[in-house]
Amino acid sequence: MSSYNLYPKINIKGYDNDAFLGYENILKEIENKINKDNFIVVLDCYIGVDSEELLEKFKNLNFDNIIFSDDYALKEDKLTEKMQDYLTDDRVFGIMNTKKLREFFINENLEKLKNEISNLKGKTLVYGVGASLITTGDLYIYADISRWEIQLRYRKGMTNWNVSNSDAPILEKYKRGYFMEWRIADRHKIENFENFNYIIDTNVKNEPKMVTKDAFFNGLLQVSKQPFRLVPYFDSGVWGGQWLKEVCGLDKERENFAWGFDGVPEENSIILKYGNICFETPAINLVFCEPINLLGERVYARFGKEFPIRFDFLDTMEGGNLSLQVHPLTEYIQETFGMHYTQDESYYILDAKEDSVVYLGVKENIDKEQMIKDLKESQKTGKPFDAEKYINKIDAKKHDHFLIPAGTIHCSGKNTVVLEISATPYIFTFKLWDWGRLGSDGLPRPIHIEHGEKVINYNADTKWVYENLVNHIKPIYEGEDYKEESTGLSNRHSIETRRHIFENEVIHNTYGSVNVLNLVEGEEVTIESLNGEFEPFVVHYAETFIIPACIQQYKIKTSGNSKGKKVATIKAYIR
Repeated sequence: MSSYNLYPKINIKGYDNDAFLGYENILKEIENKINKDNFIVVLDCYIGVDSEELLEKFKNLNFDNIIFSDDYALKEDKLTEKMQDYLTDDRVFGIMNTKKLREFFINENLEKLKNEISNLKGKTLVYGVGASLITTGDLYIYADISRWEIQLRYRKGMTNWNVSNSDAPILEKYKRGYFMEWRIADRHKIENFENFNYIIDTNVKNEPKMVTKDAFFNGLLQVSKQPFRLVPYFDSGVWGGQWLKEVCGLDKERENFAWGFDGVPEENSIILKYGNICFETPAINLVFCEPINLLGERVYARFGKEFPIRFDFLDTMEGGNLSLQVHPLTEYIQETFGMHYTQDESYYILDAKEDSVVYLGVKENIDKEQMIKDLKESQKTGKPFDAEKYINKIDAKKHDHFLIPAGTIHCSGKNTVVLEISATPYIFTFKLWDWGRLGSDGLPRPIHIEHGEKVINYNADTKWVYENLVNHIKPIYEGEDYKEESTGLSNRHSIETRRHIFENEVIHNTYGSVNVLNLVEGEEVTIESLNGEFEPFVVHYAETFIIPACIQQYKIKTSGNSKGKKVATIKAYIR
């Protein structure tokens, strides 16, 4: 039976009476706050929240006036035209925008409404995306939702904001969300944090949870001072495998699981537990609200309110090869897509069969022009690309660590489970060859040779790869009961990784940076404070966990069935 915790919860102290479950309790709390004849309730919604569901329930408060903010925003072709420079014509990639939500509203209509709303009589509800652009009212409620739930709703037919595209390909909806909607919605949310009176978790349809402003922000403050885990999510893919099903206790009826995301705050959630009420909020809210505690002042100064480390699983056990791919160099991603850092990464092999391999770097003295010509021929005609003619195929075994600086061609082969440790801008993957497969949507998977050929590092050839990228492990310390090793990453990486192998306990330093770890060997360990600043925190095999930078030192010791046995963790932090 799997011990992997699919729903990790974080107990929040002192606010049990500040959380409300279900519409009946939520509406009762709001009704008690309406204390004068002319009263404005603002229900501001993150893009993707089901505002129709909220309206249907909130109407029970018998408002005299109801205003839908989305009606005052651009729609359909006019909205798309305003976004187009950032969406581009590419099927996958757009450009990171710096826009504000206000820019997508019709300003003269907003200003007219703002002047009129103060003269409305009785109870008024202003709801929808950007509702607070009209007024923050007498009571300001913010309705939030996780990005994974948004993606699931896309698949069920939900449209992007203010456009009729329910039948659009998922890639198109996701691109619009990633490059435009989530960015402007996040900026709007951050600007209004101080105005919130309540926050609603809308991730489960018709089962909302609401907490007060104090409960929410003090809850995040408590999280930022203790070890915690994110709520993982998993997804199928054309190359997906069977390992995650067993280890993580997933649905055995699903064909496969290709990806497991349990260390990506930009898309994962955290569950704050107030008494018996479990409140789910996007983990990125923690980064927005407590960046110094969480990231560390040095990391915050360098990356801003972004979480710079990402852990995820790639499962090809009894599946197929990943696509042959390359990530952009920093200079290319800055100039082309407006990102200020790129996806340097690594493959830590969690499990492998005898035929497990990793494709990494180019062979020596290859004909570069012919390789690109062959890739383009494969893309055009479907003719198989001879990967082994050009790319190093390296045997992989459990606990190997392959470093993958940006510009290095790579992919994992079948029958392998990878713990991918990387920087965060994960959408920028240039596929060069996908073994002739169709995507789950029945369409050829997007190939980006036109981008990839501009960033391939041909100096990452066979000799260089073996000397620099394959198990580039350096001993740091070895004692009687534990050893510490540096396993990467590279000179271009901002991330350092350390592996600890031990039988009893190890004391860690955060080095002024948020630490992200995974238990890569052993059943269970417990994280303890050296000075009592947080309660003991139990972690099981394959679980990723986060240690905020403000915890300068902490202890990890074997526990449960692993007590006194050899275990191993892999840790990443920003140099």
